Amino acid sequence: MISKLSPELNKVIFINKNTMVHILEGSGGIEVDFKSYHDWQDKLIFLEKGQYIKFLSEDFFIRKIEFDSEDTFHNKDVRVLFKHLVALGYIDFNQCEECQKYLNSSVFSPDNRDIIDVSSEQWFWQNPFDASKEEYHLIFDIKDVIDEQFKNHLTNEEISKIIGSRGYESQALFKNKVGLTIKSLMGEKRLLESQKEVAFSNKSIKEIAYEFGFKDPAYFNRVFTKLSGQSPHKFRGSVNFKVEDDFLPELYHLLKEFHHEQRATDFYAKKMNLSVKALSAKVKEKLNITIGQLIRQEIIRTAKAFLHSDMPITIIADELGFEEPNHFSAFFKHYAAMSPSVYRAQLN
Repeated sequence: MISKLSPELNKVIFINKNTMVHILEGSGGIEVDFKSYHDWQDKLIFLEKGQYIKFLSEDFFIRKIEFDSEDTFHNKDVRVLFKHLVALGYIDFNQCEECQKYLNSSVFSPDNRDIIDVSSEQWFWQNPFDASKEEYHLIFDIKDVIDEQFKNHLTNEEISKIIGSRGYESQALFKNKVGLTIKSLMGEKRLLESQKEVAFSNKSIKEIAYEFGFKDPAYFNRVFTKLSGQSPHKFRGSVNFKVEDDFLPELYHLLKEFHHEQRATDFYAKKMNLSVKALSAKVKEKLNITIGQLIRQEIIRTAKAFLHSDMPITIIADELGFEEPNHFSAFFKHYAAMSPSVYRAQLN
């Protein structure tokens, strides 16, 4: 099913079918499974059944494509789009010409298979883990095991037996390519799913502890508190999405209006009637990044939008408040990992 919508601010959208989200308009951040993201521009986001997404600003307009056919996901090349390992699952929309052609078309194929095919090809082309096709299949075979077994507290030896032949070699490959051990990723998956149960269900904490393989609920409390920074009861109380909070919308509005000329934290703190310390702490608490990072991301986002036009780089630098064009070029290269001219060249 294909739909376009303006999602409600701070409303949790539960993903009941594997889904692609294309953000057409908006500013600010998004939240997926308790993690905030601010680099969603120019990306097609793929969400697996069971995840959730929340929009932290009220000016978003999105296209959402839900994939009904379960048969689609039996293809091993397709699962790479949806089975997230360490970050948000996405492909770079600007680099995928076939994706652009498909999504700009007024007529979509009935089962939406085309966008899945071209997206999976693009994902392998991007090669985020610098692995061969055979290595990717092994990595995602292991991810399937993690998704099936995360409630069981397995030892490395037990994991190797489940993986099968060359179990320890597979673990070494996984660690080398993904950067995490299978056991640690299994622990992260267990924490995430237990957080969802604590936040979104009416189950008792004891019931959740037993469901996730903890024989002692007190031990579950200690582990949960250590890993998430809050006890299960506190976490449940803090995750209240129905309470209106104008902090993020106001901050995003200020950033959008003033980032061209104002980069000092104290400017935004004064505008919001907060101390610099209070503003910094609140941004860190809600978004897990610094206010400085947030300001820089807004500048880079606008710079990229300007670079899509034929505006000269000297003018872009001036528009963004840089005294010299070379200052802008150095700033952009530092935070976007390429110069403005290289970024613009890649668009053609």
